Amino acid sequence: MWYAVLSSKELPMNKVVAVRRFSEDLVFFRNAEGKAGCVTSLCAHRGASLAKGCVCNGNVQCPFHGIEYDVTGKCVFVPSDGRASTADLSRFNLKHYAVFEAGDIIFVWYGEGEPEGEPDYFDVITDDSFSYDQVNDGWKVHYSRVIENQLDVSHLPYVHGTTIGRGNKTLCNGPKVVWLNDNTLQTSADNEVDTGQVPKSSEESSIKSTNLTFKFPNMWLNHVTDKLTILAYFIPVDDENSIIALRFYNKFTGIKLIDRLIAKLGSLANKVVERQDKRIVETQLPKKSAFKSGECLTAADMPIIEYRSRRNKLQI
Repeated sequence: MWYAVLSSKELPMNKVVAVRRFSEDLVFFRNAEGKAGCVTSLCAHRGASLAKGCVCNGNVQCPFHGIEYDVTGKCVFVPSDGRASTADLSRFNLKHYAVFEAGDIIFVWYGEGEPEGEPDYFDVITDDSFSYDQVNDGWKVHYSRVIENQLDVSHLPYVHGTTIGRGNKTLCNGPKVVWLNDNTLQTSADNEVDTGQVPKSSEESSIKSTNLTFKFPNMWLNHVTDKLTILAYFIPVDDENSIIALRFYNKFTGIKLIDRLIAKLGSLANKVVERQDKRIVETQLPKKSAFKSGECLTAADMPIIEYRSRRNKLQI
């Protein structure tokens, strides 16, 4: 699938950006036209890291012997052979990942075969009426744990009792989960103060105007109002590490300068809430969730159950 893995702003022209994604060390760079490329980090010649290299002629150049690779991983120049050489260089070609950019987000195609169309993303990332600010934070758990935390409605009064979980609403109605399409699920918190009542069933509950929507494989949206929304993409690093990229979008005034300032203030609030989650989620074991985990789940975990079920089917 197409995974959101990097902000476009982290990849300027003429710079090699080294990252770890999908338990692999990768490098990103842009060619002379600005198109992004993603290749494995080790040079095919002697195994030196391209992370220490540079961009030359729109190619990533190995720092050891100057060998160059284009954005598709194709070896285009071996200096020791000379520029006049007509030798077949295909044995040097590197594994690469197809890249797509939209809304200042870099997506890579991870999996077998060629990309199937374009990434499925939320319209807000390409809606110029919104201004946004982004903050990143590394978590010491698999990205699936971070996703599940964002779908968890029953932790709010305990983890976020001083912020978004104020009010001691510990009883969880439903929650209702609907599939907008095969790739997108939606839910919302429908919590109440426990006065001895029986929780409503999922069928009796409703999707609130403030709701959560998740698109496989790794993008989430919290719709607060039509003028405020919070987006996250959950970056897979390896089985025990991930990065959450949080964006605060708003169009409160329609004046870009002011809305960008509001977004920066919103990011500060996002960081407070996110750190509350991180402190607890990093204690979960195992660090990677699974369809059959041995956990004792409750009715309030329905969004997590739906996520795990769909993810399990996609992995088979």
